[in-house]
Amino acid sequence: MIAAPEAVVRSLEESIRAQGFGLGFDLVGITTLGRVETAPHFEEWLARGYAGEMHYLPKWADKCRDSRLPYEGATSAIVVALDYGGAEPSGPVARYARGDDYHDVLDAKLRELHAWIAAEMGREVRGRAYVDTGPLLERDLARHAGLGWFGKNTNLIHPKLGSFFFLGALLLELDLAPDAPFKSDHCGTCTRCIDACPTGAIVEPRVLDATKCISYLTIEAKGEIPAEFREQIGELIYGCDICQDVCPWNEKFARALPEGSPFAAREIIAGKSARELATEIFALDDEGYRAAFRNSPMKRAKLRGLKRNAAVVLGNMDGGRLRAPTLPTRNP
Repeated sequence: MIAAPEAVVRSLEESIRAQGFGLGFDLVGITTLGRVETAPHFEEWLARGYAGEMHYLPKWADKCRDSRLPYEGATSAIVVALDYGGAEPSGPVARYARGDDYHDVLDAKLRELHAWIAAEMGREVRGRAYVDTGPLLERDLARHAGLGWFGKNTNLIHPKLGSFFFLGALLLELDLAPDAPFKSDHCGTCTRCIDACPTGAIVEPRVLDATKCISYLTIEAKGEIPAEFREQIGELIYGCDICQDVCPWNEKFARALPEGSPFAAREIIAGKSARELATEIFALDDEGYRAAFRNSPMKRAKLRGLKRNAAVVLGNMDGGRLRAPTLPTRNP
């Protein structure tokens, strides 16, 4: 008679990681909350005016100093990463923004993980999910959870995944054994990202002047794009992947999207050239805009911003005739 094998006994932390992977996350790490060592760098960055019109960031600065402050009582964070297809072809829209809104996708998965933990514990576990929506320095949490290092382009880079991934965190009132932080730096002497930035936004390794960044200019900035940056924007209508595209870690490890991914390009974007997409955006009315970009992160720029970007791109293609576009007055 052969005895049945003994059941594998997992720690709660191991079970959480397994459940996170089962929900589709590509990386899962755990860290203890507390004082944030990169907070002084963040405050210096704000003082240098690099946040531009992102006025919510200075308002968050005090809570960013300590990761226990955003959710009172929380002691641990489960930090996750979800790949969004860095091997997909480049185009006029940054890869992260072509499909469904990542805030909603990650938040739903983190809530499901939270519910699973409560069920596993047999009691309520207080906590809250954050996906780029609160006073957290997520990269700091992710590095402490062992998910990667800060690249010279300021993105978090994982040695087997690159940097084309979203970050999310589940803050919990639960003591968990932390993972070892990621301490090494694998950028070496490489400066490809710095050299490739069309606007010189990476002013020094790991320091980004957002006011020069094409992603900021096409998404966060609300007025007209300064004339000195319009030509460098080229054919980019929303966001920019250049500093990630040239990174050797992405050249080696970037992945294509799996079939059925919520981040696959929606109809208005899929297969469109910059001219085709810009022309289509320029012709949209409010109703068409809402239908085309329902549940899209591109709604952050609003129709007015997208038409501004489209005008700049068409101007770059047509010898500068649209370099100073007249913007619509309505801001849906």
